[in-house]
Amino acid sequence: MALEERILYIDNHLIIVNKLPGELTQGDETGDRTLADDIKDYLKVKFDKPGNVFLGIVHRLDRPTSGAMIYARTDKALSRMSQLFKTAGVKKTYWAAVDKLPPQNEGYLVNELVRDSKKNKSFVVREKTPGSQEARLRYKVIGSSKSFHLLEIELETGRHHQIRAQLAALGIHIKGDLKYGFPRSDPNGGIHLHARKIEFDHPVTGEHIVVIARPPKDPVWDFFADNFS
Repeated sequence: MALEERILYIDNHLIIVNKLPGELTQGDETGDRTLADDIKDYLKVKFDKPGNVFLGIVHRLDRPTSGAMIYARTDKALSRMSQLFKTAGVKKTYWAAVDKLPPQNEGYLVNELVRDSKKNKSFVVREKTPGSQEARLRYKVIGSSKSFHLLEIELETGRHHQIRAQLAALGIHIKGDLKYGFPRSDPNGGIHLHARKIEFDHPVTGEHIVVIARPPKDPVWDFFADNFS
């Protein structure tokens, strides 16, 4: 799908794009092209901008994850949006297609997470330890297919691989997520974790912004999107 078709919101200060699974939000050690690179090229052509195009990284989504991704088009928007994220001024709702049902249809998970940088993975530990961080999320089961279940998840904290690690600690695995225990990878290198909705007050205009991103085209996602939106 062309980048222009994936733009969920744009004004002079912000651009929100529906990230595809496998896309990098920003540069890393792989040197692979990023979504930010594509957006800069789009803005340069669309608005006939000479020279370099400013684009600020407000937050991150893991490479295998899809969904709503915010970038800032001005320094002012970048600093203010970054502050919103730090002060929980941004409400983030995810969808996860998983292999097992959690113990209850709705729940609140609070865990201590430890990040292993060498393995690029996070683990739930029993109690607070040096280097651990508290991770909090709410989940709700909102649908099931023959093989998978759809969880709606609201993050209260933004830890490394938080949703993936907290669900794995319950023995629940996201479709395609080999790193956290699902037996098979998705063909596109992604996982069935999607940043479904993002909600905040615009850092410059004050307008209340609500953006909903449809999951990628895929039989499992299509079933859930068509039946439980």
